[in-house]
Amino acid sequence: MGDSQRISVHRLLGDGLVADVVLWKNWRGAAALLVSASTLWYLFERAGYNFLSFVANVFLLLVLILFFWAKAANLLNRPLPPLPDLEISEETVARVADAVQIWMNRALTVAHGIAIERNLLLCLQVVGGLWAISLIGSFFNFLTLIYICVLLSLSLPVLYDKYQDQVDDRLCVIYGNIQTRYKKIHSIVLSKFPKHSNKEKKAQ
Repeated sequence: MGDSQRISVHRLLGDGLVADVVLWKNWRGAAALLVSASTLWYLFERAGYNFLSFVANVFLLLVLILFFWAKAANLLNRPLPPLPDLEISEETVARVADAVQIWMNRALTVAHGIAIERNLLLCLQVVGGLWAISLIGSFFNFLTLIYICVLLSLSLPVLYDKYQDQVDDRLCVIYGNIQTRYKKIHSIVLSKFPKHSNKEKKAQ
């Protein structure tokens, strides 16, 4: 595969701060994320800390530090704590709402395809995905699963960016095998189910 056909992983990830961190271009941010995730996982999974108590103690310590810092600054004529403008802009709320709307519409489209259009293939895909999630969840708890996802997000994209040609060749072979087996299964099993024509749907 030539260089002209290579996919820009950085562009796929948005060309922003997230892409820089995931691809280790911003190595300080990536290292901070890795150390923070590892520390939190160790505290909650190995050391036995309670999440709610830990969060409450952190906020308690932060509030006390800011309070005494402000008091000391007032007495000693020092500058106040450099806090940012603590408010959420309307633009941020609109972006979050748009993202939530997109995901909800996708979920409703899938539900419509299963319940109304009786799309058997889509139903099997959803069932298979949920079964895989349930199977993975039986081996790991939620926090460990998040930690594994963080590790994978900091390793797989940068490895794919480095060995993209070799990975794409292997994926093409695997995809061809999957397509061949899928066509066999489709011809044997799925073709036995009747397909409703548009006239039948209108009649119903």
